[in-house]
Amino acid sequence: MADAKAELAALFPQGQPILAAVTGWPLAYTRSPILHNYWCAAYGIDGLYLRLPLAPERFETGVHALQALGFAGLNVTIPHKEAAYSLAGRHTHQARRAGAVNTLVFSPDGTILGDCTDGTGYLDSLDQAGITLPRKTLVLGAGGASRAVCAALLDAGCDLAIANRTRSRAQSLVEALGGGTVLEWQEWPEALASFGHLTNTTSLGMAGQETHDWAATLALASSDLVVSDIVYMPLETPLLAAARARGLQGVDGLGMLINQARPGFAAWFGHEPQVDDTLRARLIETID
Repeated sequence: MADAKAELAALFPQGQPILAAVTGWPLAYTRSPILHNYWCAAYGIDGLYLRLPLAPERFETGVHALQALGFAGLNVTIPHKEAAYSLAGRHTHQARRAGAVNTLVFSPDGTILGDCTDGTGYLDSLDQAGITLPRKTLVLGAGGASRAVCAALLDAGCDLAIANRTRSRAQSLVEALGGGTVLEWQEWPEALASFGHLTNTTSLGMAGQETHDWAATLALASSDLVVSDIVYMPLETPLLAAARARGLQGVDGLGMLINQARPGFAAWFGHEPQVDDTLRARLIETID
C-alpha cells in the first residue's frame, strides 16, 4: 500500500487534492462526477471526484484500499448499497431507516460512517419545486430506492400507501418502516383520485424499460395531483409527459440526483454546495 500511495502522490506533484469517488457495477450512466467536479471548480476547491467501478466480489477490498490511499469517501450505487451498510461501522438515522447506504465518509480515526441521502435528496427536490408536505401520498414500487423515499415521506408526516407488483415486498417494507399501508397493485389506478401526490420509484418509463398507460390512469386523478418520478433518464418520463398533458404539476428525478449528492460533497470537501441553473443545464446536456 505504501508503494500505491507513492504512485498516487506522484500523479499530483503540487500536492494531492481531496479525493472522492462513486462506485457501482456497472457505472455506465452515473452523472456524479459531473456534479462533484462542477462544485469543486465553482468553489475553488482542490478536489477530484472519480468514477471507479467495483465488481461485487471486490467491493469490500476496494473500499478499504481507497480508504488507505487517503480518499475522503465514496458514493455507492447499485448493487453495493446493502454491502456498504454492512461495511460501515457507524450509521446515520437516514441510513438505518433506509437499511442501505449510498454515501461513505472515511473518518481520520479509521472508522467509516454510512449515510443514505436518497430520501432527503428526494424531499429537497420537492421543496425546490414548491411542493408542500405532508399530503396523502401513493408510492409505486418497494425496491431499494423506494425504501429511502418512503422512510423520508413517513418521517415528514405523510399519509403513505405503497403499491408493488409483488405484494409481499410492499408488506415487508411497511413492516420494516413501521408505517404506511399496502395498496394492491391492480387497485391503485382506481384509488388514485383519493391521493394528492403520486411518486414513481419503479423502472416504469426508464429508457429501455416497459411503460404504462399513464394517460388513462391520470385521467382518474384529481386535478391538483402532484406527480414525481425518481427516474431521470429520460428526464421527461412517460409519466411526467402524461402529467403535463393533463395539466398536473410534475417533478423530475434530476433534482433528487443533485440533492442526494450535496451531503457527501459537504462531508468530503468541506463546503455546502448549492443547486443552480447552470449545473442543472450541464446535466441535462448529458441526458438528452
